[in-house]
Amino acid sequence: MSKGGASVPDEEWERFLKDAEAGGRGAPEEPSARARMVARRLREESGPPAGWRTHTPARRRGGRGWAALGVAAAVAVVVVAVGPWGIGSWFDDGDGANATPLAAESERPTGAPAREAAERPPTLDEPFRGSPAARWGDGAAGIHLPEARATGWMSRTEVAQALTRTRDFLAASSLDPAVLRGERPDRAIALINPHQSDVRSFLGKAFGAPDRENDPLLLFSRFRSSDVRPAGDVVKTRGRVTFREGERGALEVSTDITYVYPVVRAEGDSDEVARTIVRREVVMSWDDPSKIVTEPGTFSLVSYRIDTTNGGCDTYTGYLTPAFLAERTDAAAGDGAEVDPYDRSTTMEERMRETEDEGCGTATRS
Repeated sequence: MSKGGASVPDEEWERFLKDAEAGGRGAPEEPSARARMVARRLREESGPPAGWRTHTPARRRGGRGWAALGVAAAVAVVVVAVGPWGIGSWFDDGDGANATPLAAESERPTGAPAREAAERPPTLDEPFRGSPAARWGDGAAGIHLPEARATGWMSRTEVAQALTRTRDFLAASSLDPAVLRGERPDRAIALINPHQSDVRSFLGKAFGAPDRENDPLLLFSRFRSSDVRPAGDVVKTRGRVTFREGERGALEVSTDITYVYPVVRAEGDSDEVARTIVRREVVMSWDDPSKIVTEPGTFSLVSYRIDTTNGGCDTYTGYLTPAFLAERTDAAAGDGAEVDPYDRSTTMEERMRETEDEGCGTATRS
């Protein structure tokens, strides 16, 4: 990353995106040290290397918890963020019309958000009613950035710039209205180091023939606009970004963000509001270009995990596929553990260890 924060030339990104769509042409002539390290581990291990592009499969799809609430859970297709996407308004009332916004999440909470004695279903006017997300931030405003300090090869100013670009990536991948409508996340991809050959291959497969290991939802929130439309103009978010010195003096940035998308059916006159909840942990490395082959203003992906509620489970179409109340039956309930999707008191890895579950579980609320 240069001090001036220059972006990669348009011609180079066009070539990169075309290569990604075609499945990539293999490793670059001068692969990064990170790519060589991964290739070596792949040869030495029977499975994928720990901590490299890891993920938690989408695990919750509907079930008894939701049916008992009588609340629909579905998908979002519109978003509000800062910068080029604008800023939306707060929703109100302890869980709806006059809700007081929570302070930014500067550290991990000690427990799950409190539940209402009688949770109320969402409406078109109040799509987050009955949900802790009613008090969360709107779009990128709910993503807390820490105070910058000189770290690794970067000065304080450069760290601040990298943190801002990290939030830009989160907005471009999970809050951009065009991406939410199912379009390609070119703006987000442009922030990823094009010299990561395995990531190039992943992107090509994910947008060409998605499957369990090559699923665009691991990094990007996408819905079919023919299935749903947004309920309002806000996506709620809560989470934080942390950083430390990583390998070879890099700035390693960890993000842990939960997104809540409210939607209604795209066709017909139904006013039933459903919500899809997506939690992502993405770790990225802003590498020293004197040590790692990279491009100015781009980061290398280290790992990513996803956990979804009412976004489909064991379905690898490249889109979140929420269900509405009539579609959620006991037969569709997951066979895994019950989980509160609003509980951010543990990491996703800790949650997996606690529940000993990687399959389709049951959300206790949406």
